[in-house]
Amino acid sequence: MRVVKQRLKRAFRYLNAEREGITGLETAIILIAFVVVASVFAYTVLSAGLFSSQKGQEAIYEGLEHVRSTLEIEGMVVAIGNSTSGNVTSLVFTVHNALEGYAIDLTPPGDTDTNGLADAGSQNVTTIEYYSKDVHALDLAWTIQPRGRYDSDNLLETGEHFEVTVDLTGVGEAVQAYETFTLSVKPPIGSVLLIERTIPARVDSIMVLH
Repeated sequence: MRVVKQRLKRAFRYLNAEREGITGLETAIILIAFVVVASVFAYTVLSAGLFSSQKGQEAIYEGLEHVRSTLEIEGMVVAIGNSTSGNVTSLVFTVHNALEGYAIDLTPPGDTDTNGLADAGSQNVTTIEYYSKDVHALDLAWTIQPRGRYDSDNLLETGEHFEVTVDLTGVGEAVQAYETFTLSVKPPIGSVLLIERTIPARVDSIMVLH
């Protein structure tokens, strides 16, 4: 019996010598480490979410600014032609700004040499280009005429309408019957206004283009 007790004591001493217990301090350190790591991860996720939200808001505001700085045609596009030569000399259309948006600067370019193209150094910030299957003409000459309410400047503001007359004599080709072309009206801010039309079979003095 005594021998058994001695052997049990030696066994317990052996077990106690080989195993170490985890103290309360070590447990607390491990828990604190978990909390710190979780906090850093949560902060990273929150920061990424706020950054994405801010970028999305900026994209929405930029899109609204472009939409509210967009030109729209009101009414018909009219071609002025020379029935003798069979050439179209100019296009006339009326524009206003969309969604009661921001003012658009429609200061026209100069054309002192009357070649149908804007003078070098003109102060216009809105440009008009001509495209067809054969040519691409940059910065055409054009003029404006206010229609209705007008406050004496060249800014197209809410409620105002400007009639735009584009000179086609300098595009580099004779715009004649069956010719399909595109005018590109580019304001300084906002979407580009594209006007695609085809000249009818007979060139008259005044033609409504559909």
